[in-house]
Amino acid sequence: MQLTQPVPKGGCAAKVPALILREILAGVKFPPLIPGVSVDGALFDDAAIFDVTPEISLVQTLDFFTPILDDPHDFGAVAAANALSDVYAMGGRPKTCMAILAAPLATLEPAIIRDVMQGASDVITKSKSSLVGGHSIDDDTLKFGLSVTGLVNPKHIWKNDGARVGDVLILTKPLGTGTLCAGLKRGVYTQEVIQEAIDSMKRLNNAIDYLTDTQGIHAATDITGFGLAGHSVQMARASKVTLEFSFKSLPLFKKTMSSLEAGHLTKAHRSNDEYTRKALSCSLSTLERQVLFDPQTSGGLLLSVAKEASEQIVQELKAHFPGVAIVGEVRELKHHHVYVH
Repeated sequence: MQLTQPVPKGGCAAKVPALILREILAGVKFPPLIPGVSVDGALFDDAAIFDVTPEISLVQTLDFFTPILDDPHDFGAVAAANALSDVYAMGGRPKTCMAILAAPLATLEPAIIRDVMQGASDVITKSKSSLVGGHSIDDDTLKFGLSVTGLVNPKHIWKNDGARVGDVLILTKPLGTGTLCAGLKRGVYTQEVIQEAIDSMKRLNNAIDYLTDTQGIHAATDITGFGLAGHSVQMARASKVTLEFSFKSLPLFKKTMSSLEAGHLTKAHRSNDEYTRKALSCSLSTLERQVLFDPQTSGGLLLSVAKEASEQIVQELKAHFPGVAIVGEVRELKHHHVYVH
């Protein structure tokens, strides 16, 4: 069964567009924050932080989506890696996971659902966290994800508001999962053809496990459904700076540009363009611009790092993140929040 066919969109491309989400949330009267909540959703950070002791904070997040791949084991693995990523993006380590499952029981064999769960379980095992429960419903379409709780030292939290002028920007994974998976859904590509992207999506963003010193990391976010442009704008706004990227330095999958040129786009390409239009300035071709708007699923971490620490961090990550690269710098706030040249 081709899991991607019954759903109109899959993976992080299925996110509610950022402009609509902001409009929805602006009209909601939220309860007041209780003591201990040090990071909520105000700055669109990757996860919430609840301080327990001077040495321990909880990192809490959840993420789920419709199938982005046809192979159920791979879909479960990608969904798990994507959900776990938000904890890593805050500088934390995941500890417990709870599954979120919706499945059309009348049309989907239990063996397929089992494979989805096994794919997720395999990735959770690699993260050294535990699957401790969850919730499932009978629904019209398959959806899967995780609610994840992690731990972090309050003194070493990576947030998206800490980027400093003079920092170097590091991206840990190549770009292009949105267009490549769009080609898969249209039957143009097989999973074997886009295996490079699938391997990347299944890869944990556990950069913290390979770094000897994290003091130079001032801010972080993971690049997912709003694309490099959307998540960079959010970091720049939160930090009150401008992020400047070199397009030639951006790591791309081998087939990213040819897939975009073939017109394999999603609705998120357009909505991400609309979301960032007033905050983004770039001297790129129309085709190159689509790279910035490509909705990543389980994309890489964007790290804002002290210049003197950047080379060591890249060297330590190279063996585990083949696409890791220095992609730009942090500047004083200009007219636009993000520049790409």
